Amino acid sequence: MAESPRILNNESGYAANVFAEKEEQMVKVCENLENLGFLPKELVKNEVTWFYNNLNIDDFYFALESVETISNHIMSLYGAKIMAYTKNENVLDINLQKETEDSAVFIHSSEPGVSQINGPQHERIIDEKFLDNSTPTDAYRVESYRSSTDGEGLTSQIRSYFVTKCEFENDSPSAEETDIKQVADKSFLKKATEYTLNIYNEVMQTVLQRTGPVIEMYEVKGSRERRLIIGYRQRSTKGFFSAVSDLYHYYDLYSTRKYVEQFSNGVTIIGLYLHPVPQSKSAPIEHSIYQVMKEASLLYCLPKTPLQQEFKASKLSVQEMVYSYVGWIFAQHFLNRLGKEYLSLTSILDRANPVHEEVLSNLKKRLRQDTFTRDYILDIMKRYPDLLKVLYANFATTHYVNQREASLQPTISYQRLTNMEILSVADISKKIKATTLNAHEQLVFEAFLTFNKHVLKTNFYQTTKVALSFRMDPSFLPKTEYPAPLYGMFFLVGSEFRGFHLRFSDVARGGIRMIRSRNREAYSINLRTLFDENYNLANTQHRKNKDIPEGGSKGTILLDVDQQDKPLVAFEKYVDAVLDLLIDGETIGVKEKLVDLLDKPEILFFGPDEGTAEYMDWASQHARRRGAGFWKAFTTGKSQSLGGIPHDLYGMTTRSVHQYVLGIYRTFGLNESDCTKLQTGGPDGDLGSNEIKISSDKTIAIVDGSGVLYDAEGIDREELTRLAESRKMISNFDVSKLSEQGFRVLVDEDNVTLPDGTVVEQGLQFRNTFHTNQLARGNLFVPCGGRPESVGLDNVHKLIDENGVPLFKYIVEGANLFFTQEARLRLEKAGVVIFKDASANKGGVTSSSLEVLAALSFKDDEFAEHMSVKEGVVPEFYENYVVQVQDFIENNARLEFEALWREHKKTGTPISILSDELSVAIVQLQAQLQSSGLWDNAELRTTVLNRAFPKLLLETLGLDALLERIPESYVKSIFGAYLASQFVYKYGPHPDNFAFFEFMRENF
Repeated sequence: MAESPRILNNESGYAANVFAEKEEQMVKVCENLENLGFLPKELVKNEVTWFYNNLNIDDFYFALESVETISNHIMSLYGAKIMAYTKNENVLDINLQKETEDSAVFIHSSEPGVSQINGPQHERIIDEKFLDNSTPTDAYRVESYRSSTDGEGLTSQIRSYFVTKCEFENDSPSAEETDIKQVADKSFLKKATEYTLNIYNEVMQTVLQRTGPVIEMYEVKGSRERRLIIGYRQRSTKGFFSAVSDLYHYYDLYSTRKYVEQFSNGVTIIGLYLHPVPQSKSAPIEHSIYQVMKEASLLYCLPKTPLQQEFKASKLSVQEMVYSYVGWIFAQHFLNRLGKEYLSLTSILDRANPVHEEVLSNLKKRLRQDTFTRDYILDIMKRYPDLLKVLYANFATTHYVNQREASLQPTISYQRLTNMEILSVADISKKIKATTLNAHEQLVFEAFLTFNKHVLKTNFYQTTKVALSFRMDPSFLPKTEYPAPLYGMFFLVGSEFRGFHLRFSDVARGGIRMIRSRNREAYSINLRTLFDENYNLANTQHRKNKDIPEGGSKGTILLDVDQQDKPLVAFEKYVDAVLDLLIDGETIGVKEKLVDLLDKPEILFFGPDEGTAEYMDWASQHARRRGAGFWKAFTTGKSQSLGGIPHDLYGMTTRSVHQYVLGIYRTFGLNESDCTKLQTGGPDGDLGSNEIKISSDKTIAIVDGSGVLYDAEGIDREELTRLAESRKMISNFDVSKLSEQGFRVLVDEDNVTLPDGTVVEQGLQFRNTFHTNQLARGNLFVPCGGRPESVGLDNVHKLIDENGVPLFKYIVEGANLFFTQEARLRLEKAGVVIFKDASANKGGVTSSSLEVLAALSFKDDEFAEHMSVKEGVVPEFYENYVVQVQDFIENNARLEFEALWREHKKTGTPISILSDELSVAIVQLQAQLQSSGLWDNAELRTTVLNRAFPKLLLETLGLDALLERIPESYVKSIFGAYLASQFVYKYGPHPDNFAFFEFMRENF
């Protein structure tokens, strides 16, 4: 937002549209109408002259349209005039439209400053058909004008829209191209004045440097007109053109002209020429224009919400509407819908009993699904717009900063707050009880109050945000459902997604997962399970991170059902919105001051996960562009040129998982080449491809995204390796290399007959359930991919036959959360040896942690020298460091395998429980050691750190340099993690009172 007004001359900025052949066209239209014969011949000339001269339609229309189309429009208007005459009205209702593949014309009656709730909705159509999907190769520009009709006693205000396909001067510019004359549409270049080109060029440059919208305002000499120029990246928002019109109408403003210009470098710029509606009682345009600018950024984030009608009908302001939408999403996830009866049942039933646990689990899912549906919550909200206003005021009084106008006059947002009765939380609770009609309605609005009370900071009032982010205090989560307390929680909402970031300690690491949905049913399921899945993934990560300084975290991004093609856009908005809350700043219009109730700096560490592995470079560089000092360590899984250590290239995750497979062979005296194995997660994935490359077993089945590949005699290892090397799915397997008992069934195949005569009716269903199929029977099952909870209490019985014999003797859970804990325990009871994900799948996080350690240790120039792979040249340090990382991963995996098996043999405790106990013991001891007096013992500290730090870092930089460069909190975590893991791996999760003294005496 500009601090001082910019002033323009009172001219349009565009050359007027002039159609030189207008007179000739009129003659042809007259002839055409006379030939058609629908209008009386004596009236034809009169009607044509009135249409051309009295409607004041812009010449652009006549240049675009054919004689036939104009003739049809004139006949339509003649009918409208007859209708007005029969109704004895002097206002003409005009609605003309013509659409082709490459253009559209809409002309309709339009009252200035009024959004048509039930009208022709032309702007919404323009958004959906032309603007939302514009790309550099297929873009559309818009010109729109307002005019008044006169003559024949009929009046009408007319709004016209002309949509044309862009013809760019250069339709494939280089990434560095910033010259507007190279990337603009040819029509725009002909029509725009030099001054307009300069203004648009400035806006375009800023858009290219920023993730969010650029909003500039200009005053016009000798006029109350205000011009808004809004720039943003193509396809980064939907429905924005029509939403902005609703916004300025709300403040009694109307536009005389509107332009939407596209550029072949992916930028869209909207130009609005705004005026106050005559005799308006709203705030003057000189004041309200700033509110339009502020709220335009909210609409950019969320241009469409189910509360749009309440805004159009002026029941809610934009800020109240967007707040209510966010509250609606919050309520869907956190409304306390389980109730006291469920809590009573949990205390009566034995959760250690799998049957009881299954009853509770099913009841929990049913209560969440059926009690408060999304539509039910929304219906309740719409009944009480006044309660939403009160709740918004409560939120705003805490988080709104009246900054820009502080030296001039308060904003309209601020005035609204001062004009409203601001109630205390207790008074709002009383008002909710007094206003609502039943307990369900009360619960919905109390969820909003819970939201307000637990927001610690938000970017809601930032003008350049791309999505909304809220740093939450997670203490509102019920302990019965979420027994392990979260340290921090971020809640994010964008036009393409909703998401969370959860962490269990201040310094925490974990991946960002992109969740897609095949159809609406899958989306509903993903929506219901989103937070629980995120919580469980982060909790698993916390236990998995026991060997490293960082605790566990996880981020999730759930793409909206209609936005499945926008994963990168959603990820960029997610990252940028999180950075809004991590980076301090008070640059007006770019980053304004936030109300920070946390009052403590935070750093998050992001890593790759499903669907985001390719985006880590962008996130790191974006953090750098935004001035984040922690940019080098912000993401792991970056490309090698940025110092990343790719997990897939070096098999980091597989190094840990496969140590458990080797541990099983070693412990039970098995010959690997004789062992039959099922693997979910195919040769196209990181874990799946590396498991194929590193093993030499007899793999009988592989299940991946494309289907099922099976061969009872063992799948051809050479062909499998070929797919793994090229990272291709089993749909690319050469089926001629299968034996007579082998088959491949793809997800899009139906009614396939297997070699034994069985008919597979649906390939997709067969793929989804094959891991429970009797054909899958083998010595070993290694899930390397698949959805969380693929095996739960509802289907675990299918892994055990009628004689009580399990399909698999051994399971190493490579994929996160593939089994529920209850399912693991049921399998162990049936005699299966199973090592869970938190133990087996920790190679990736260890690699990432050591990657970050290098980033924190080296200065920028040193990092570039030692850790950046450029043009295929791998630095010697990097090469040796990778080997040390691999050794570190394999050693820790071996230590934990031996510890788990030793404790299991000694105590009989299921390995799945021991794994958690081991993790909890390490994590708790690590925290205690960091705050104990041991850290203050300089000699001990030096000894421990010399063993804990990678040798190569110590040899290259020395311990003193490392301690000087790395934050002390991080070094303390290294100290605690090393001592805790080494001790617990040796003495188990429940050592006697003297064990630690013995451990320290022997080792230090």
